[in-house]
Amino acid sequence: MPSDPKATDERAQHAATAADANPYKDEIVISWPELHRDARYLSHVLHDLGEWKGIIAITRGGLVPAALVARELDVRLIDTVCVVSYGSGEAGGAETRQGELRWLKTVEGDGDGWLLIDDLVDTGRTAKAVRELLPKAHFAALYAKPLGATQSCGGG
Repeated sequence: MPSDPKATDERAQHAATAADANPYKDEIVISWPELHRDARYLSHVLHDLGEWKGIIAITRGGLVPAALVARELDVRLIDTVCVVSYGSGEAGGAETRQGELRWLKTVEGDGDGWLLIDDLVDTGRTAKAVRELLPKAHFAALYAKPLGATQSCGGG
């Protein structure tokens, strides 16, 4: 049975549109050893900035980097801010679309003396929102995509 050329063309067009919607066409996979190496380097930089009251991990991505940095800096007081910024398009699908920010848990205070840790700054929206919540905290992330790097630099 021959395939329907119209259906094939529609599937190809849908795939091309989905690819164009994602400005990051390259997928970079970070290994555990690389993650540990990068967290150690970040810890070295943060150590030179002084003493920290504690670390606030931005969940979920910031949990593992926060644990690694806390260990390197010998910080025992760790808290979280829980914010949802991504949602998956399909049940069980990868979380690829950034939507409205939704706070699940925050912390009190202005962040003075605290270190905010996240794994990745994508667009900078989550970083900006957390920085508005805790303006005196110091924000650090292991990695940044180009747009996120330009949107989240400065302050704190």
